[in-house]
Amino acid sequence: MNQKKSNTTSLEELKEKYYGKKGTSEREQLEKGYESFKLGFMIKEARMKSGLTQQELADKVGTTKSYISKIENNIKEVRISTLQKIVEFGLGGSLELKIRLN
Repeated sequence: MNQKKSNTTSLEELKEKYYGKKGTSEREQLEKGYESFKLGFMIKEARMKSGLTQQELADKVGTTKSYISKIENNIKEVRISTLQKIVEFGLGGSLELKIRLN
């Protein structure tokens, strides 16, 4: 059979092309930034699914709207204890953490 060459490039291929293989400092910096972005995005998505504004979530957690905004927009890192409050008290969920060793 004649196989056609795909015109698509995977995310992994793009990351290697522009940031190097896993383990290089540039790639590690990219991956760390991605994880922070992902967390803020996840909080925002959960808040919106819960039908809460940033102010309402902040009130439930005992923080400010500005702080919630900074977490969601990856401007400020969040402590695990604060993340737990946001998820449990603010969103009515439970927080699960996972450590994966390669």
